[in-house]
Amino acid sequence: MSNREFGSLVYGVLAALLLQHSAFSNDRGKSMASPPHTEIKVVTDHYFNTAVNDPYRWLEDENNAQVQKWNDEQNKYVRNYLDSLAVRGLLKEKLTALIKSASPSYSAIVLAGVHLFARYNDPRFQQPLLVMMDAKADPATQRVILDPNKLDAKGLTAVDWFVPSHDGKLLAVSLSKNGSEDGTLYIYDVATGKELGDVILRVQFPTAGGSLAWTADGKGFWYTRYPGDDAKPEDRHFFLQTYFHKLGSDWRKDSLVLGTADGLPRIAEIFLDNRYSPDAVLASVQKGDGGEWQHWVLRIDGTKTKISDFNDKIVSATIGTDRSIYMVSRAGAPNGKVLKLPPKTALAQAITIVPESDAAIQISEFQHALNLTATQLFVNYIVGGPGEVRMFDLSGTAQSKLPFTEIAAFDSITPLPQGDVLIGVSSYLKPYRYVRWSAAAKKITETKLAMTSPAKFDDAEVVRIFAKSKDGTKVPVNVIRKRGTPLNGKNPTLLYGYGGYGISQEPHFLGPTIRLWLDAGGVYAEANIRGGAEYGEHWHSDGMLTKKQNVFDDFAAAAQTMIEQKYTDLDHLALRGGSNGGLLMGAMITQHPQLARAVVSSVGIYDMLRVELDPNGQFNVTEFGSVKNAEQFKAMYAYSPYRHVVKGAKYPAILMTTGANDGRVNPLQSRKFTAALQASGSQRPIFLRVSATSGHGIGSSLSERIDEYADWMSFLFDQLGMKLPTQ
Repeated sequence: MSNREFGSLVYGVLAALLLQHSAFSNDRGKSMASPPHTEIKVVTDHYFNTAVNDPYRWLEDENNAQVQKWNDEQNKYVRNYLDSLAVRGLLKEKLTALIKSASPSYSAIVLAGVHLFARYNDPRFQQPLLVMMDAKADPATQRVILDPNKLDAKGLTAVDWFVPSHDGKLLAVSLSKNGSEDGTLYIYDVATGKELGDVILRVQFPTAGGSLAWTADGKGFWYTRYPGDDAKPEDRHFFLQTYFHKLGSDWRKDSLVLGTADGLPRIAEIFLDNRYSPDAVLASVQKGDGGEWQHWVLRIDGTKTKISDFNDKIVSATIGTDRSIYMVSRAGAPNGKVLKLPPKTALAQAITIVPESDAAIQISEFQHALNLTATQLFVNYIVGGPGEVRMFDLSGTAQSKLPFTEIAAFDSITPLPQGDVLIGVSSYLKPYRYVRWSAAAKKITETKLAMTSPAKFDDAEVVRIFAKSKDGTKVPVNVIRKRGTPLNGKNPTLLYGYGGYGISQEPHFLGPTIRLWLDAGGVYAEANIRGGAEYGEHWHSDGMLTKKQNVFDDFAAAAQTMIEQKYTDLDHLALRGGSNGGLLMGAMITQHPQLARAVVSSVGIYDMLRVELDPNGQFNVTEFGSVKNAEQFKAMYAYSPYRHVVKGAKYPAILMTTGANDGRVNPLQSRKFTAALQASGSQRPIFLRVSATSGHGIGSSLSERIDEYADWMSFLFDQLGMKLPTQ
């Protein structure tokens, strides 16, 4: 069947459906009300001579009163269901107790002057605080610099990011509200905690984000900013550019340092770094979200030098204390190699100091791939999911690996005085903590910067199995279960996946939600599917653009393997994913409707033919492709979940969630897909939960997060027939 014939059939069927007014029962005997009625208004588009009908285009307009009314009706529908579940109250009570009984935790630690600055997540508060302590990492010396909870009693103001000046006397902070990630910059005096008068608008917005780097003397900084109100509406969240601001001056007159005149693309994402050499800045510019980078050196005198361009495959760089530039290159090395470029030389003069290995150098916007002390280079690697940190001297001579025996991931590598480093450690069964590597003693010691949690996993184990995908590729699946769990094919099992942007699924503390899941007899699993970079860039590239179908095949194989190995069966398997993982859930729903009993899909992408029309969607073209390209259109149309909903399919029970203030994935994606699924005549419930006080999930208040946890867990407990031990 051709794409044109398929699209006409699907939406001709949807237009004729009369089933959405009838009540139905789920197969566990509970009577379910019918979903709200959604009017069909077909709009037809043409792509390369293919006619494609869109019955719910009208749901794209969030300012339309009918759309707002539809949202309200959907929320009422889902709340009538969720609030009627006896298990929800118990789950929320237990989640709240476990979360609020945990100790405070630290993240994003950075050294400035003789102090460490960090996020301090205290479960007594809605939002994390910003704190300072001495360089010995002793929490007893801690002092609060900024408490967002005092700025907003409801917890709806969040810190997007923060950067202390090099002497630690000033702190730059981006703040946004309601989960919007739409940030305004403020400068705080560290000694007094008072906010100074330099307030700069539009310094942060998803997904291009925002960044800042201080001058050595702390009298000014380089920073990123979006166009002003005089820009065309369609350009206000594009054309991210770099400016220089002198403290006390009018930011509207700040000098433009790096921008479109330098060839930066409309979808530029800029990251500024001068951790080790404060008299110059390394500006890394990514073209959208697809992993293509160029790099510039910006100097205090206003001069700038392009170090590499997008086609040079330099994917990470930083300036060292010796003023050499250390870079990760994928040119002829998909797993990455480390180059060293001496000062005032061109890329052609760079020398390879760490050759490519069998493991991939970890590249992420959330952590630095390369971290330096005065004498050592620390390189973060990923090996199929778990990580390892390898040490070299500054000429690239291998020294050793950090001696960890546990399966873990490592981030936030922070150099300390005397050559020591702090390292953030994540693992499935232990709370997040920081350890200290002693340069003198050559050993690791625990620090007091360690979270404790009443959610303990002493009775659990991690088992790594492999699924065989459609094309024969072996896909790792990490299974977490109670020791002694019987392989009887009846265990309620939750399988999570993402599969995109080179973002890998690494070990991370499972926390209260999965503790309660295991307590109720459940099994939890995460799949290291393609689209991530668990095995290097080829693992990512094999799951992007026209190869995106590999991602879905990998995840389906992981689910099938869980069934074949008797962890679960079709009636006890649930799937969960969000954002790009929401697209994954949409593909599972439409391509394998009977593979799982229930699906939770959050802030997802479902209509691939319309996604690039959204501001954020244009950043994703480098990952997904464009409908303007015939081959890419064909691939996206073939898997786009919204375009493949059909009458009479036996879809799983589905809970969709989205945030009204999401700047990363437009909530219209969830609205349209929900409407199509509800009109399909499926006999299992399909719900949409819309939060008015959150966005993509970043910056959500603690109470907002607990409510969402309780909602998706109670939904799955009900659909899979699960009970907590106290029930």
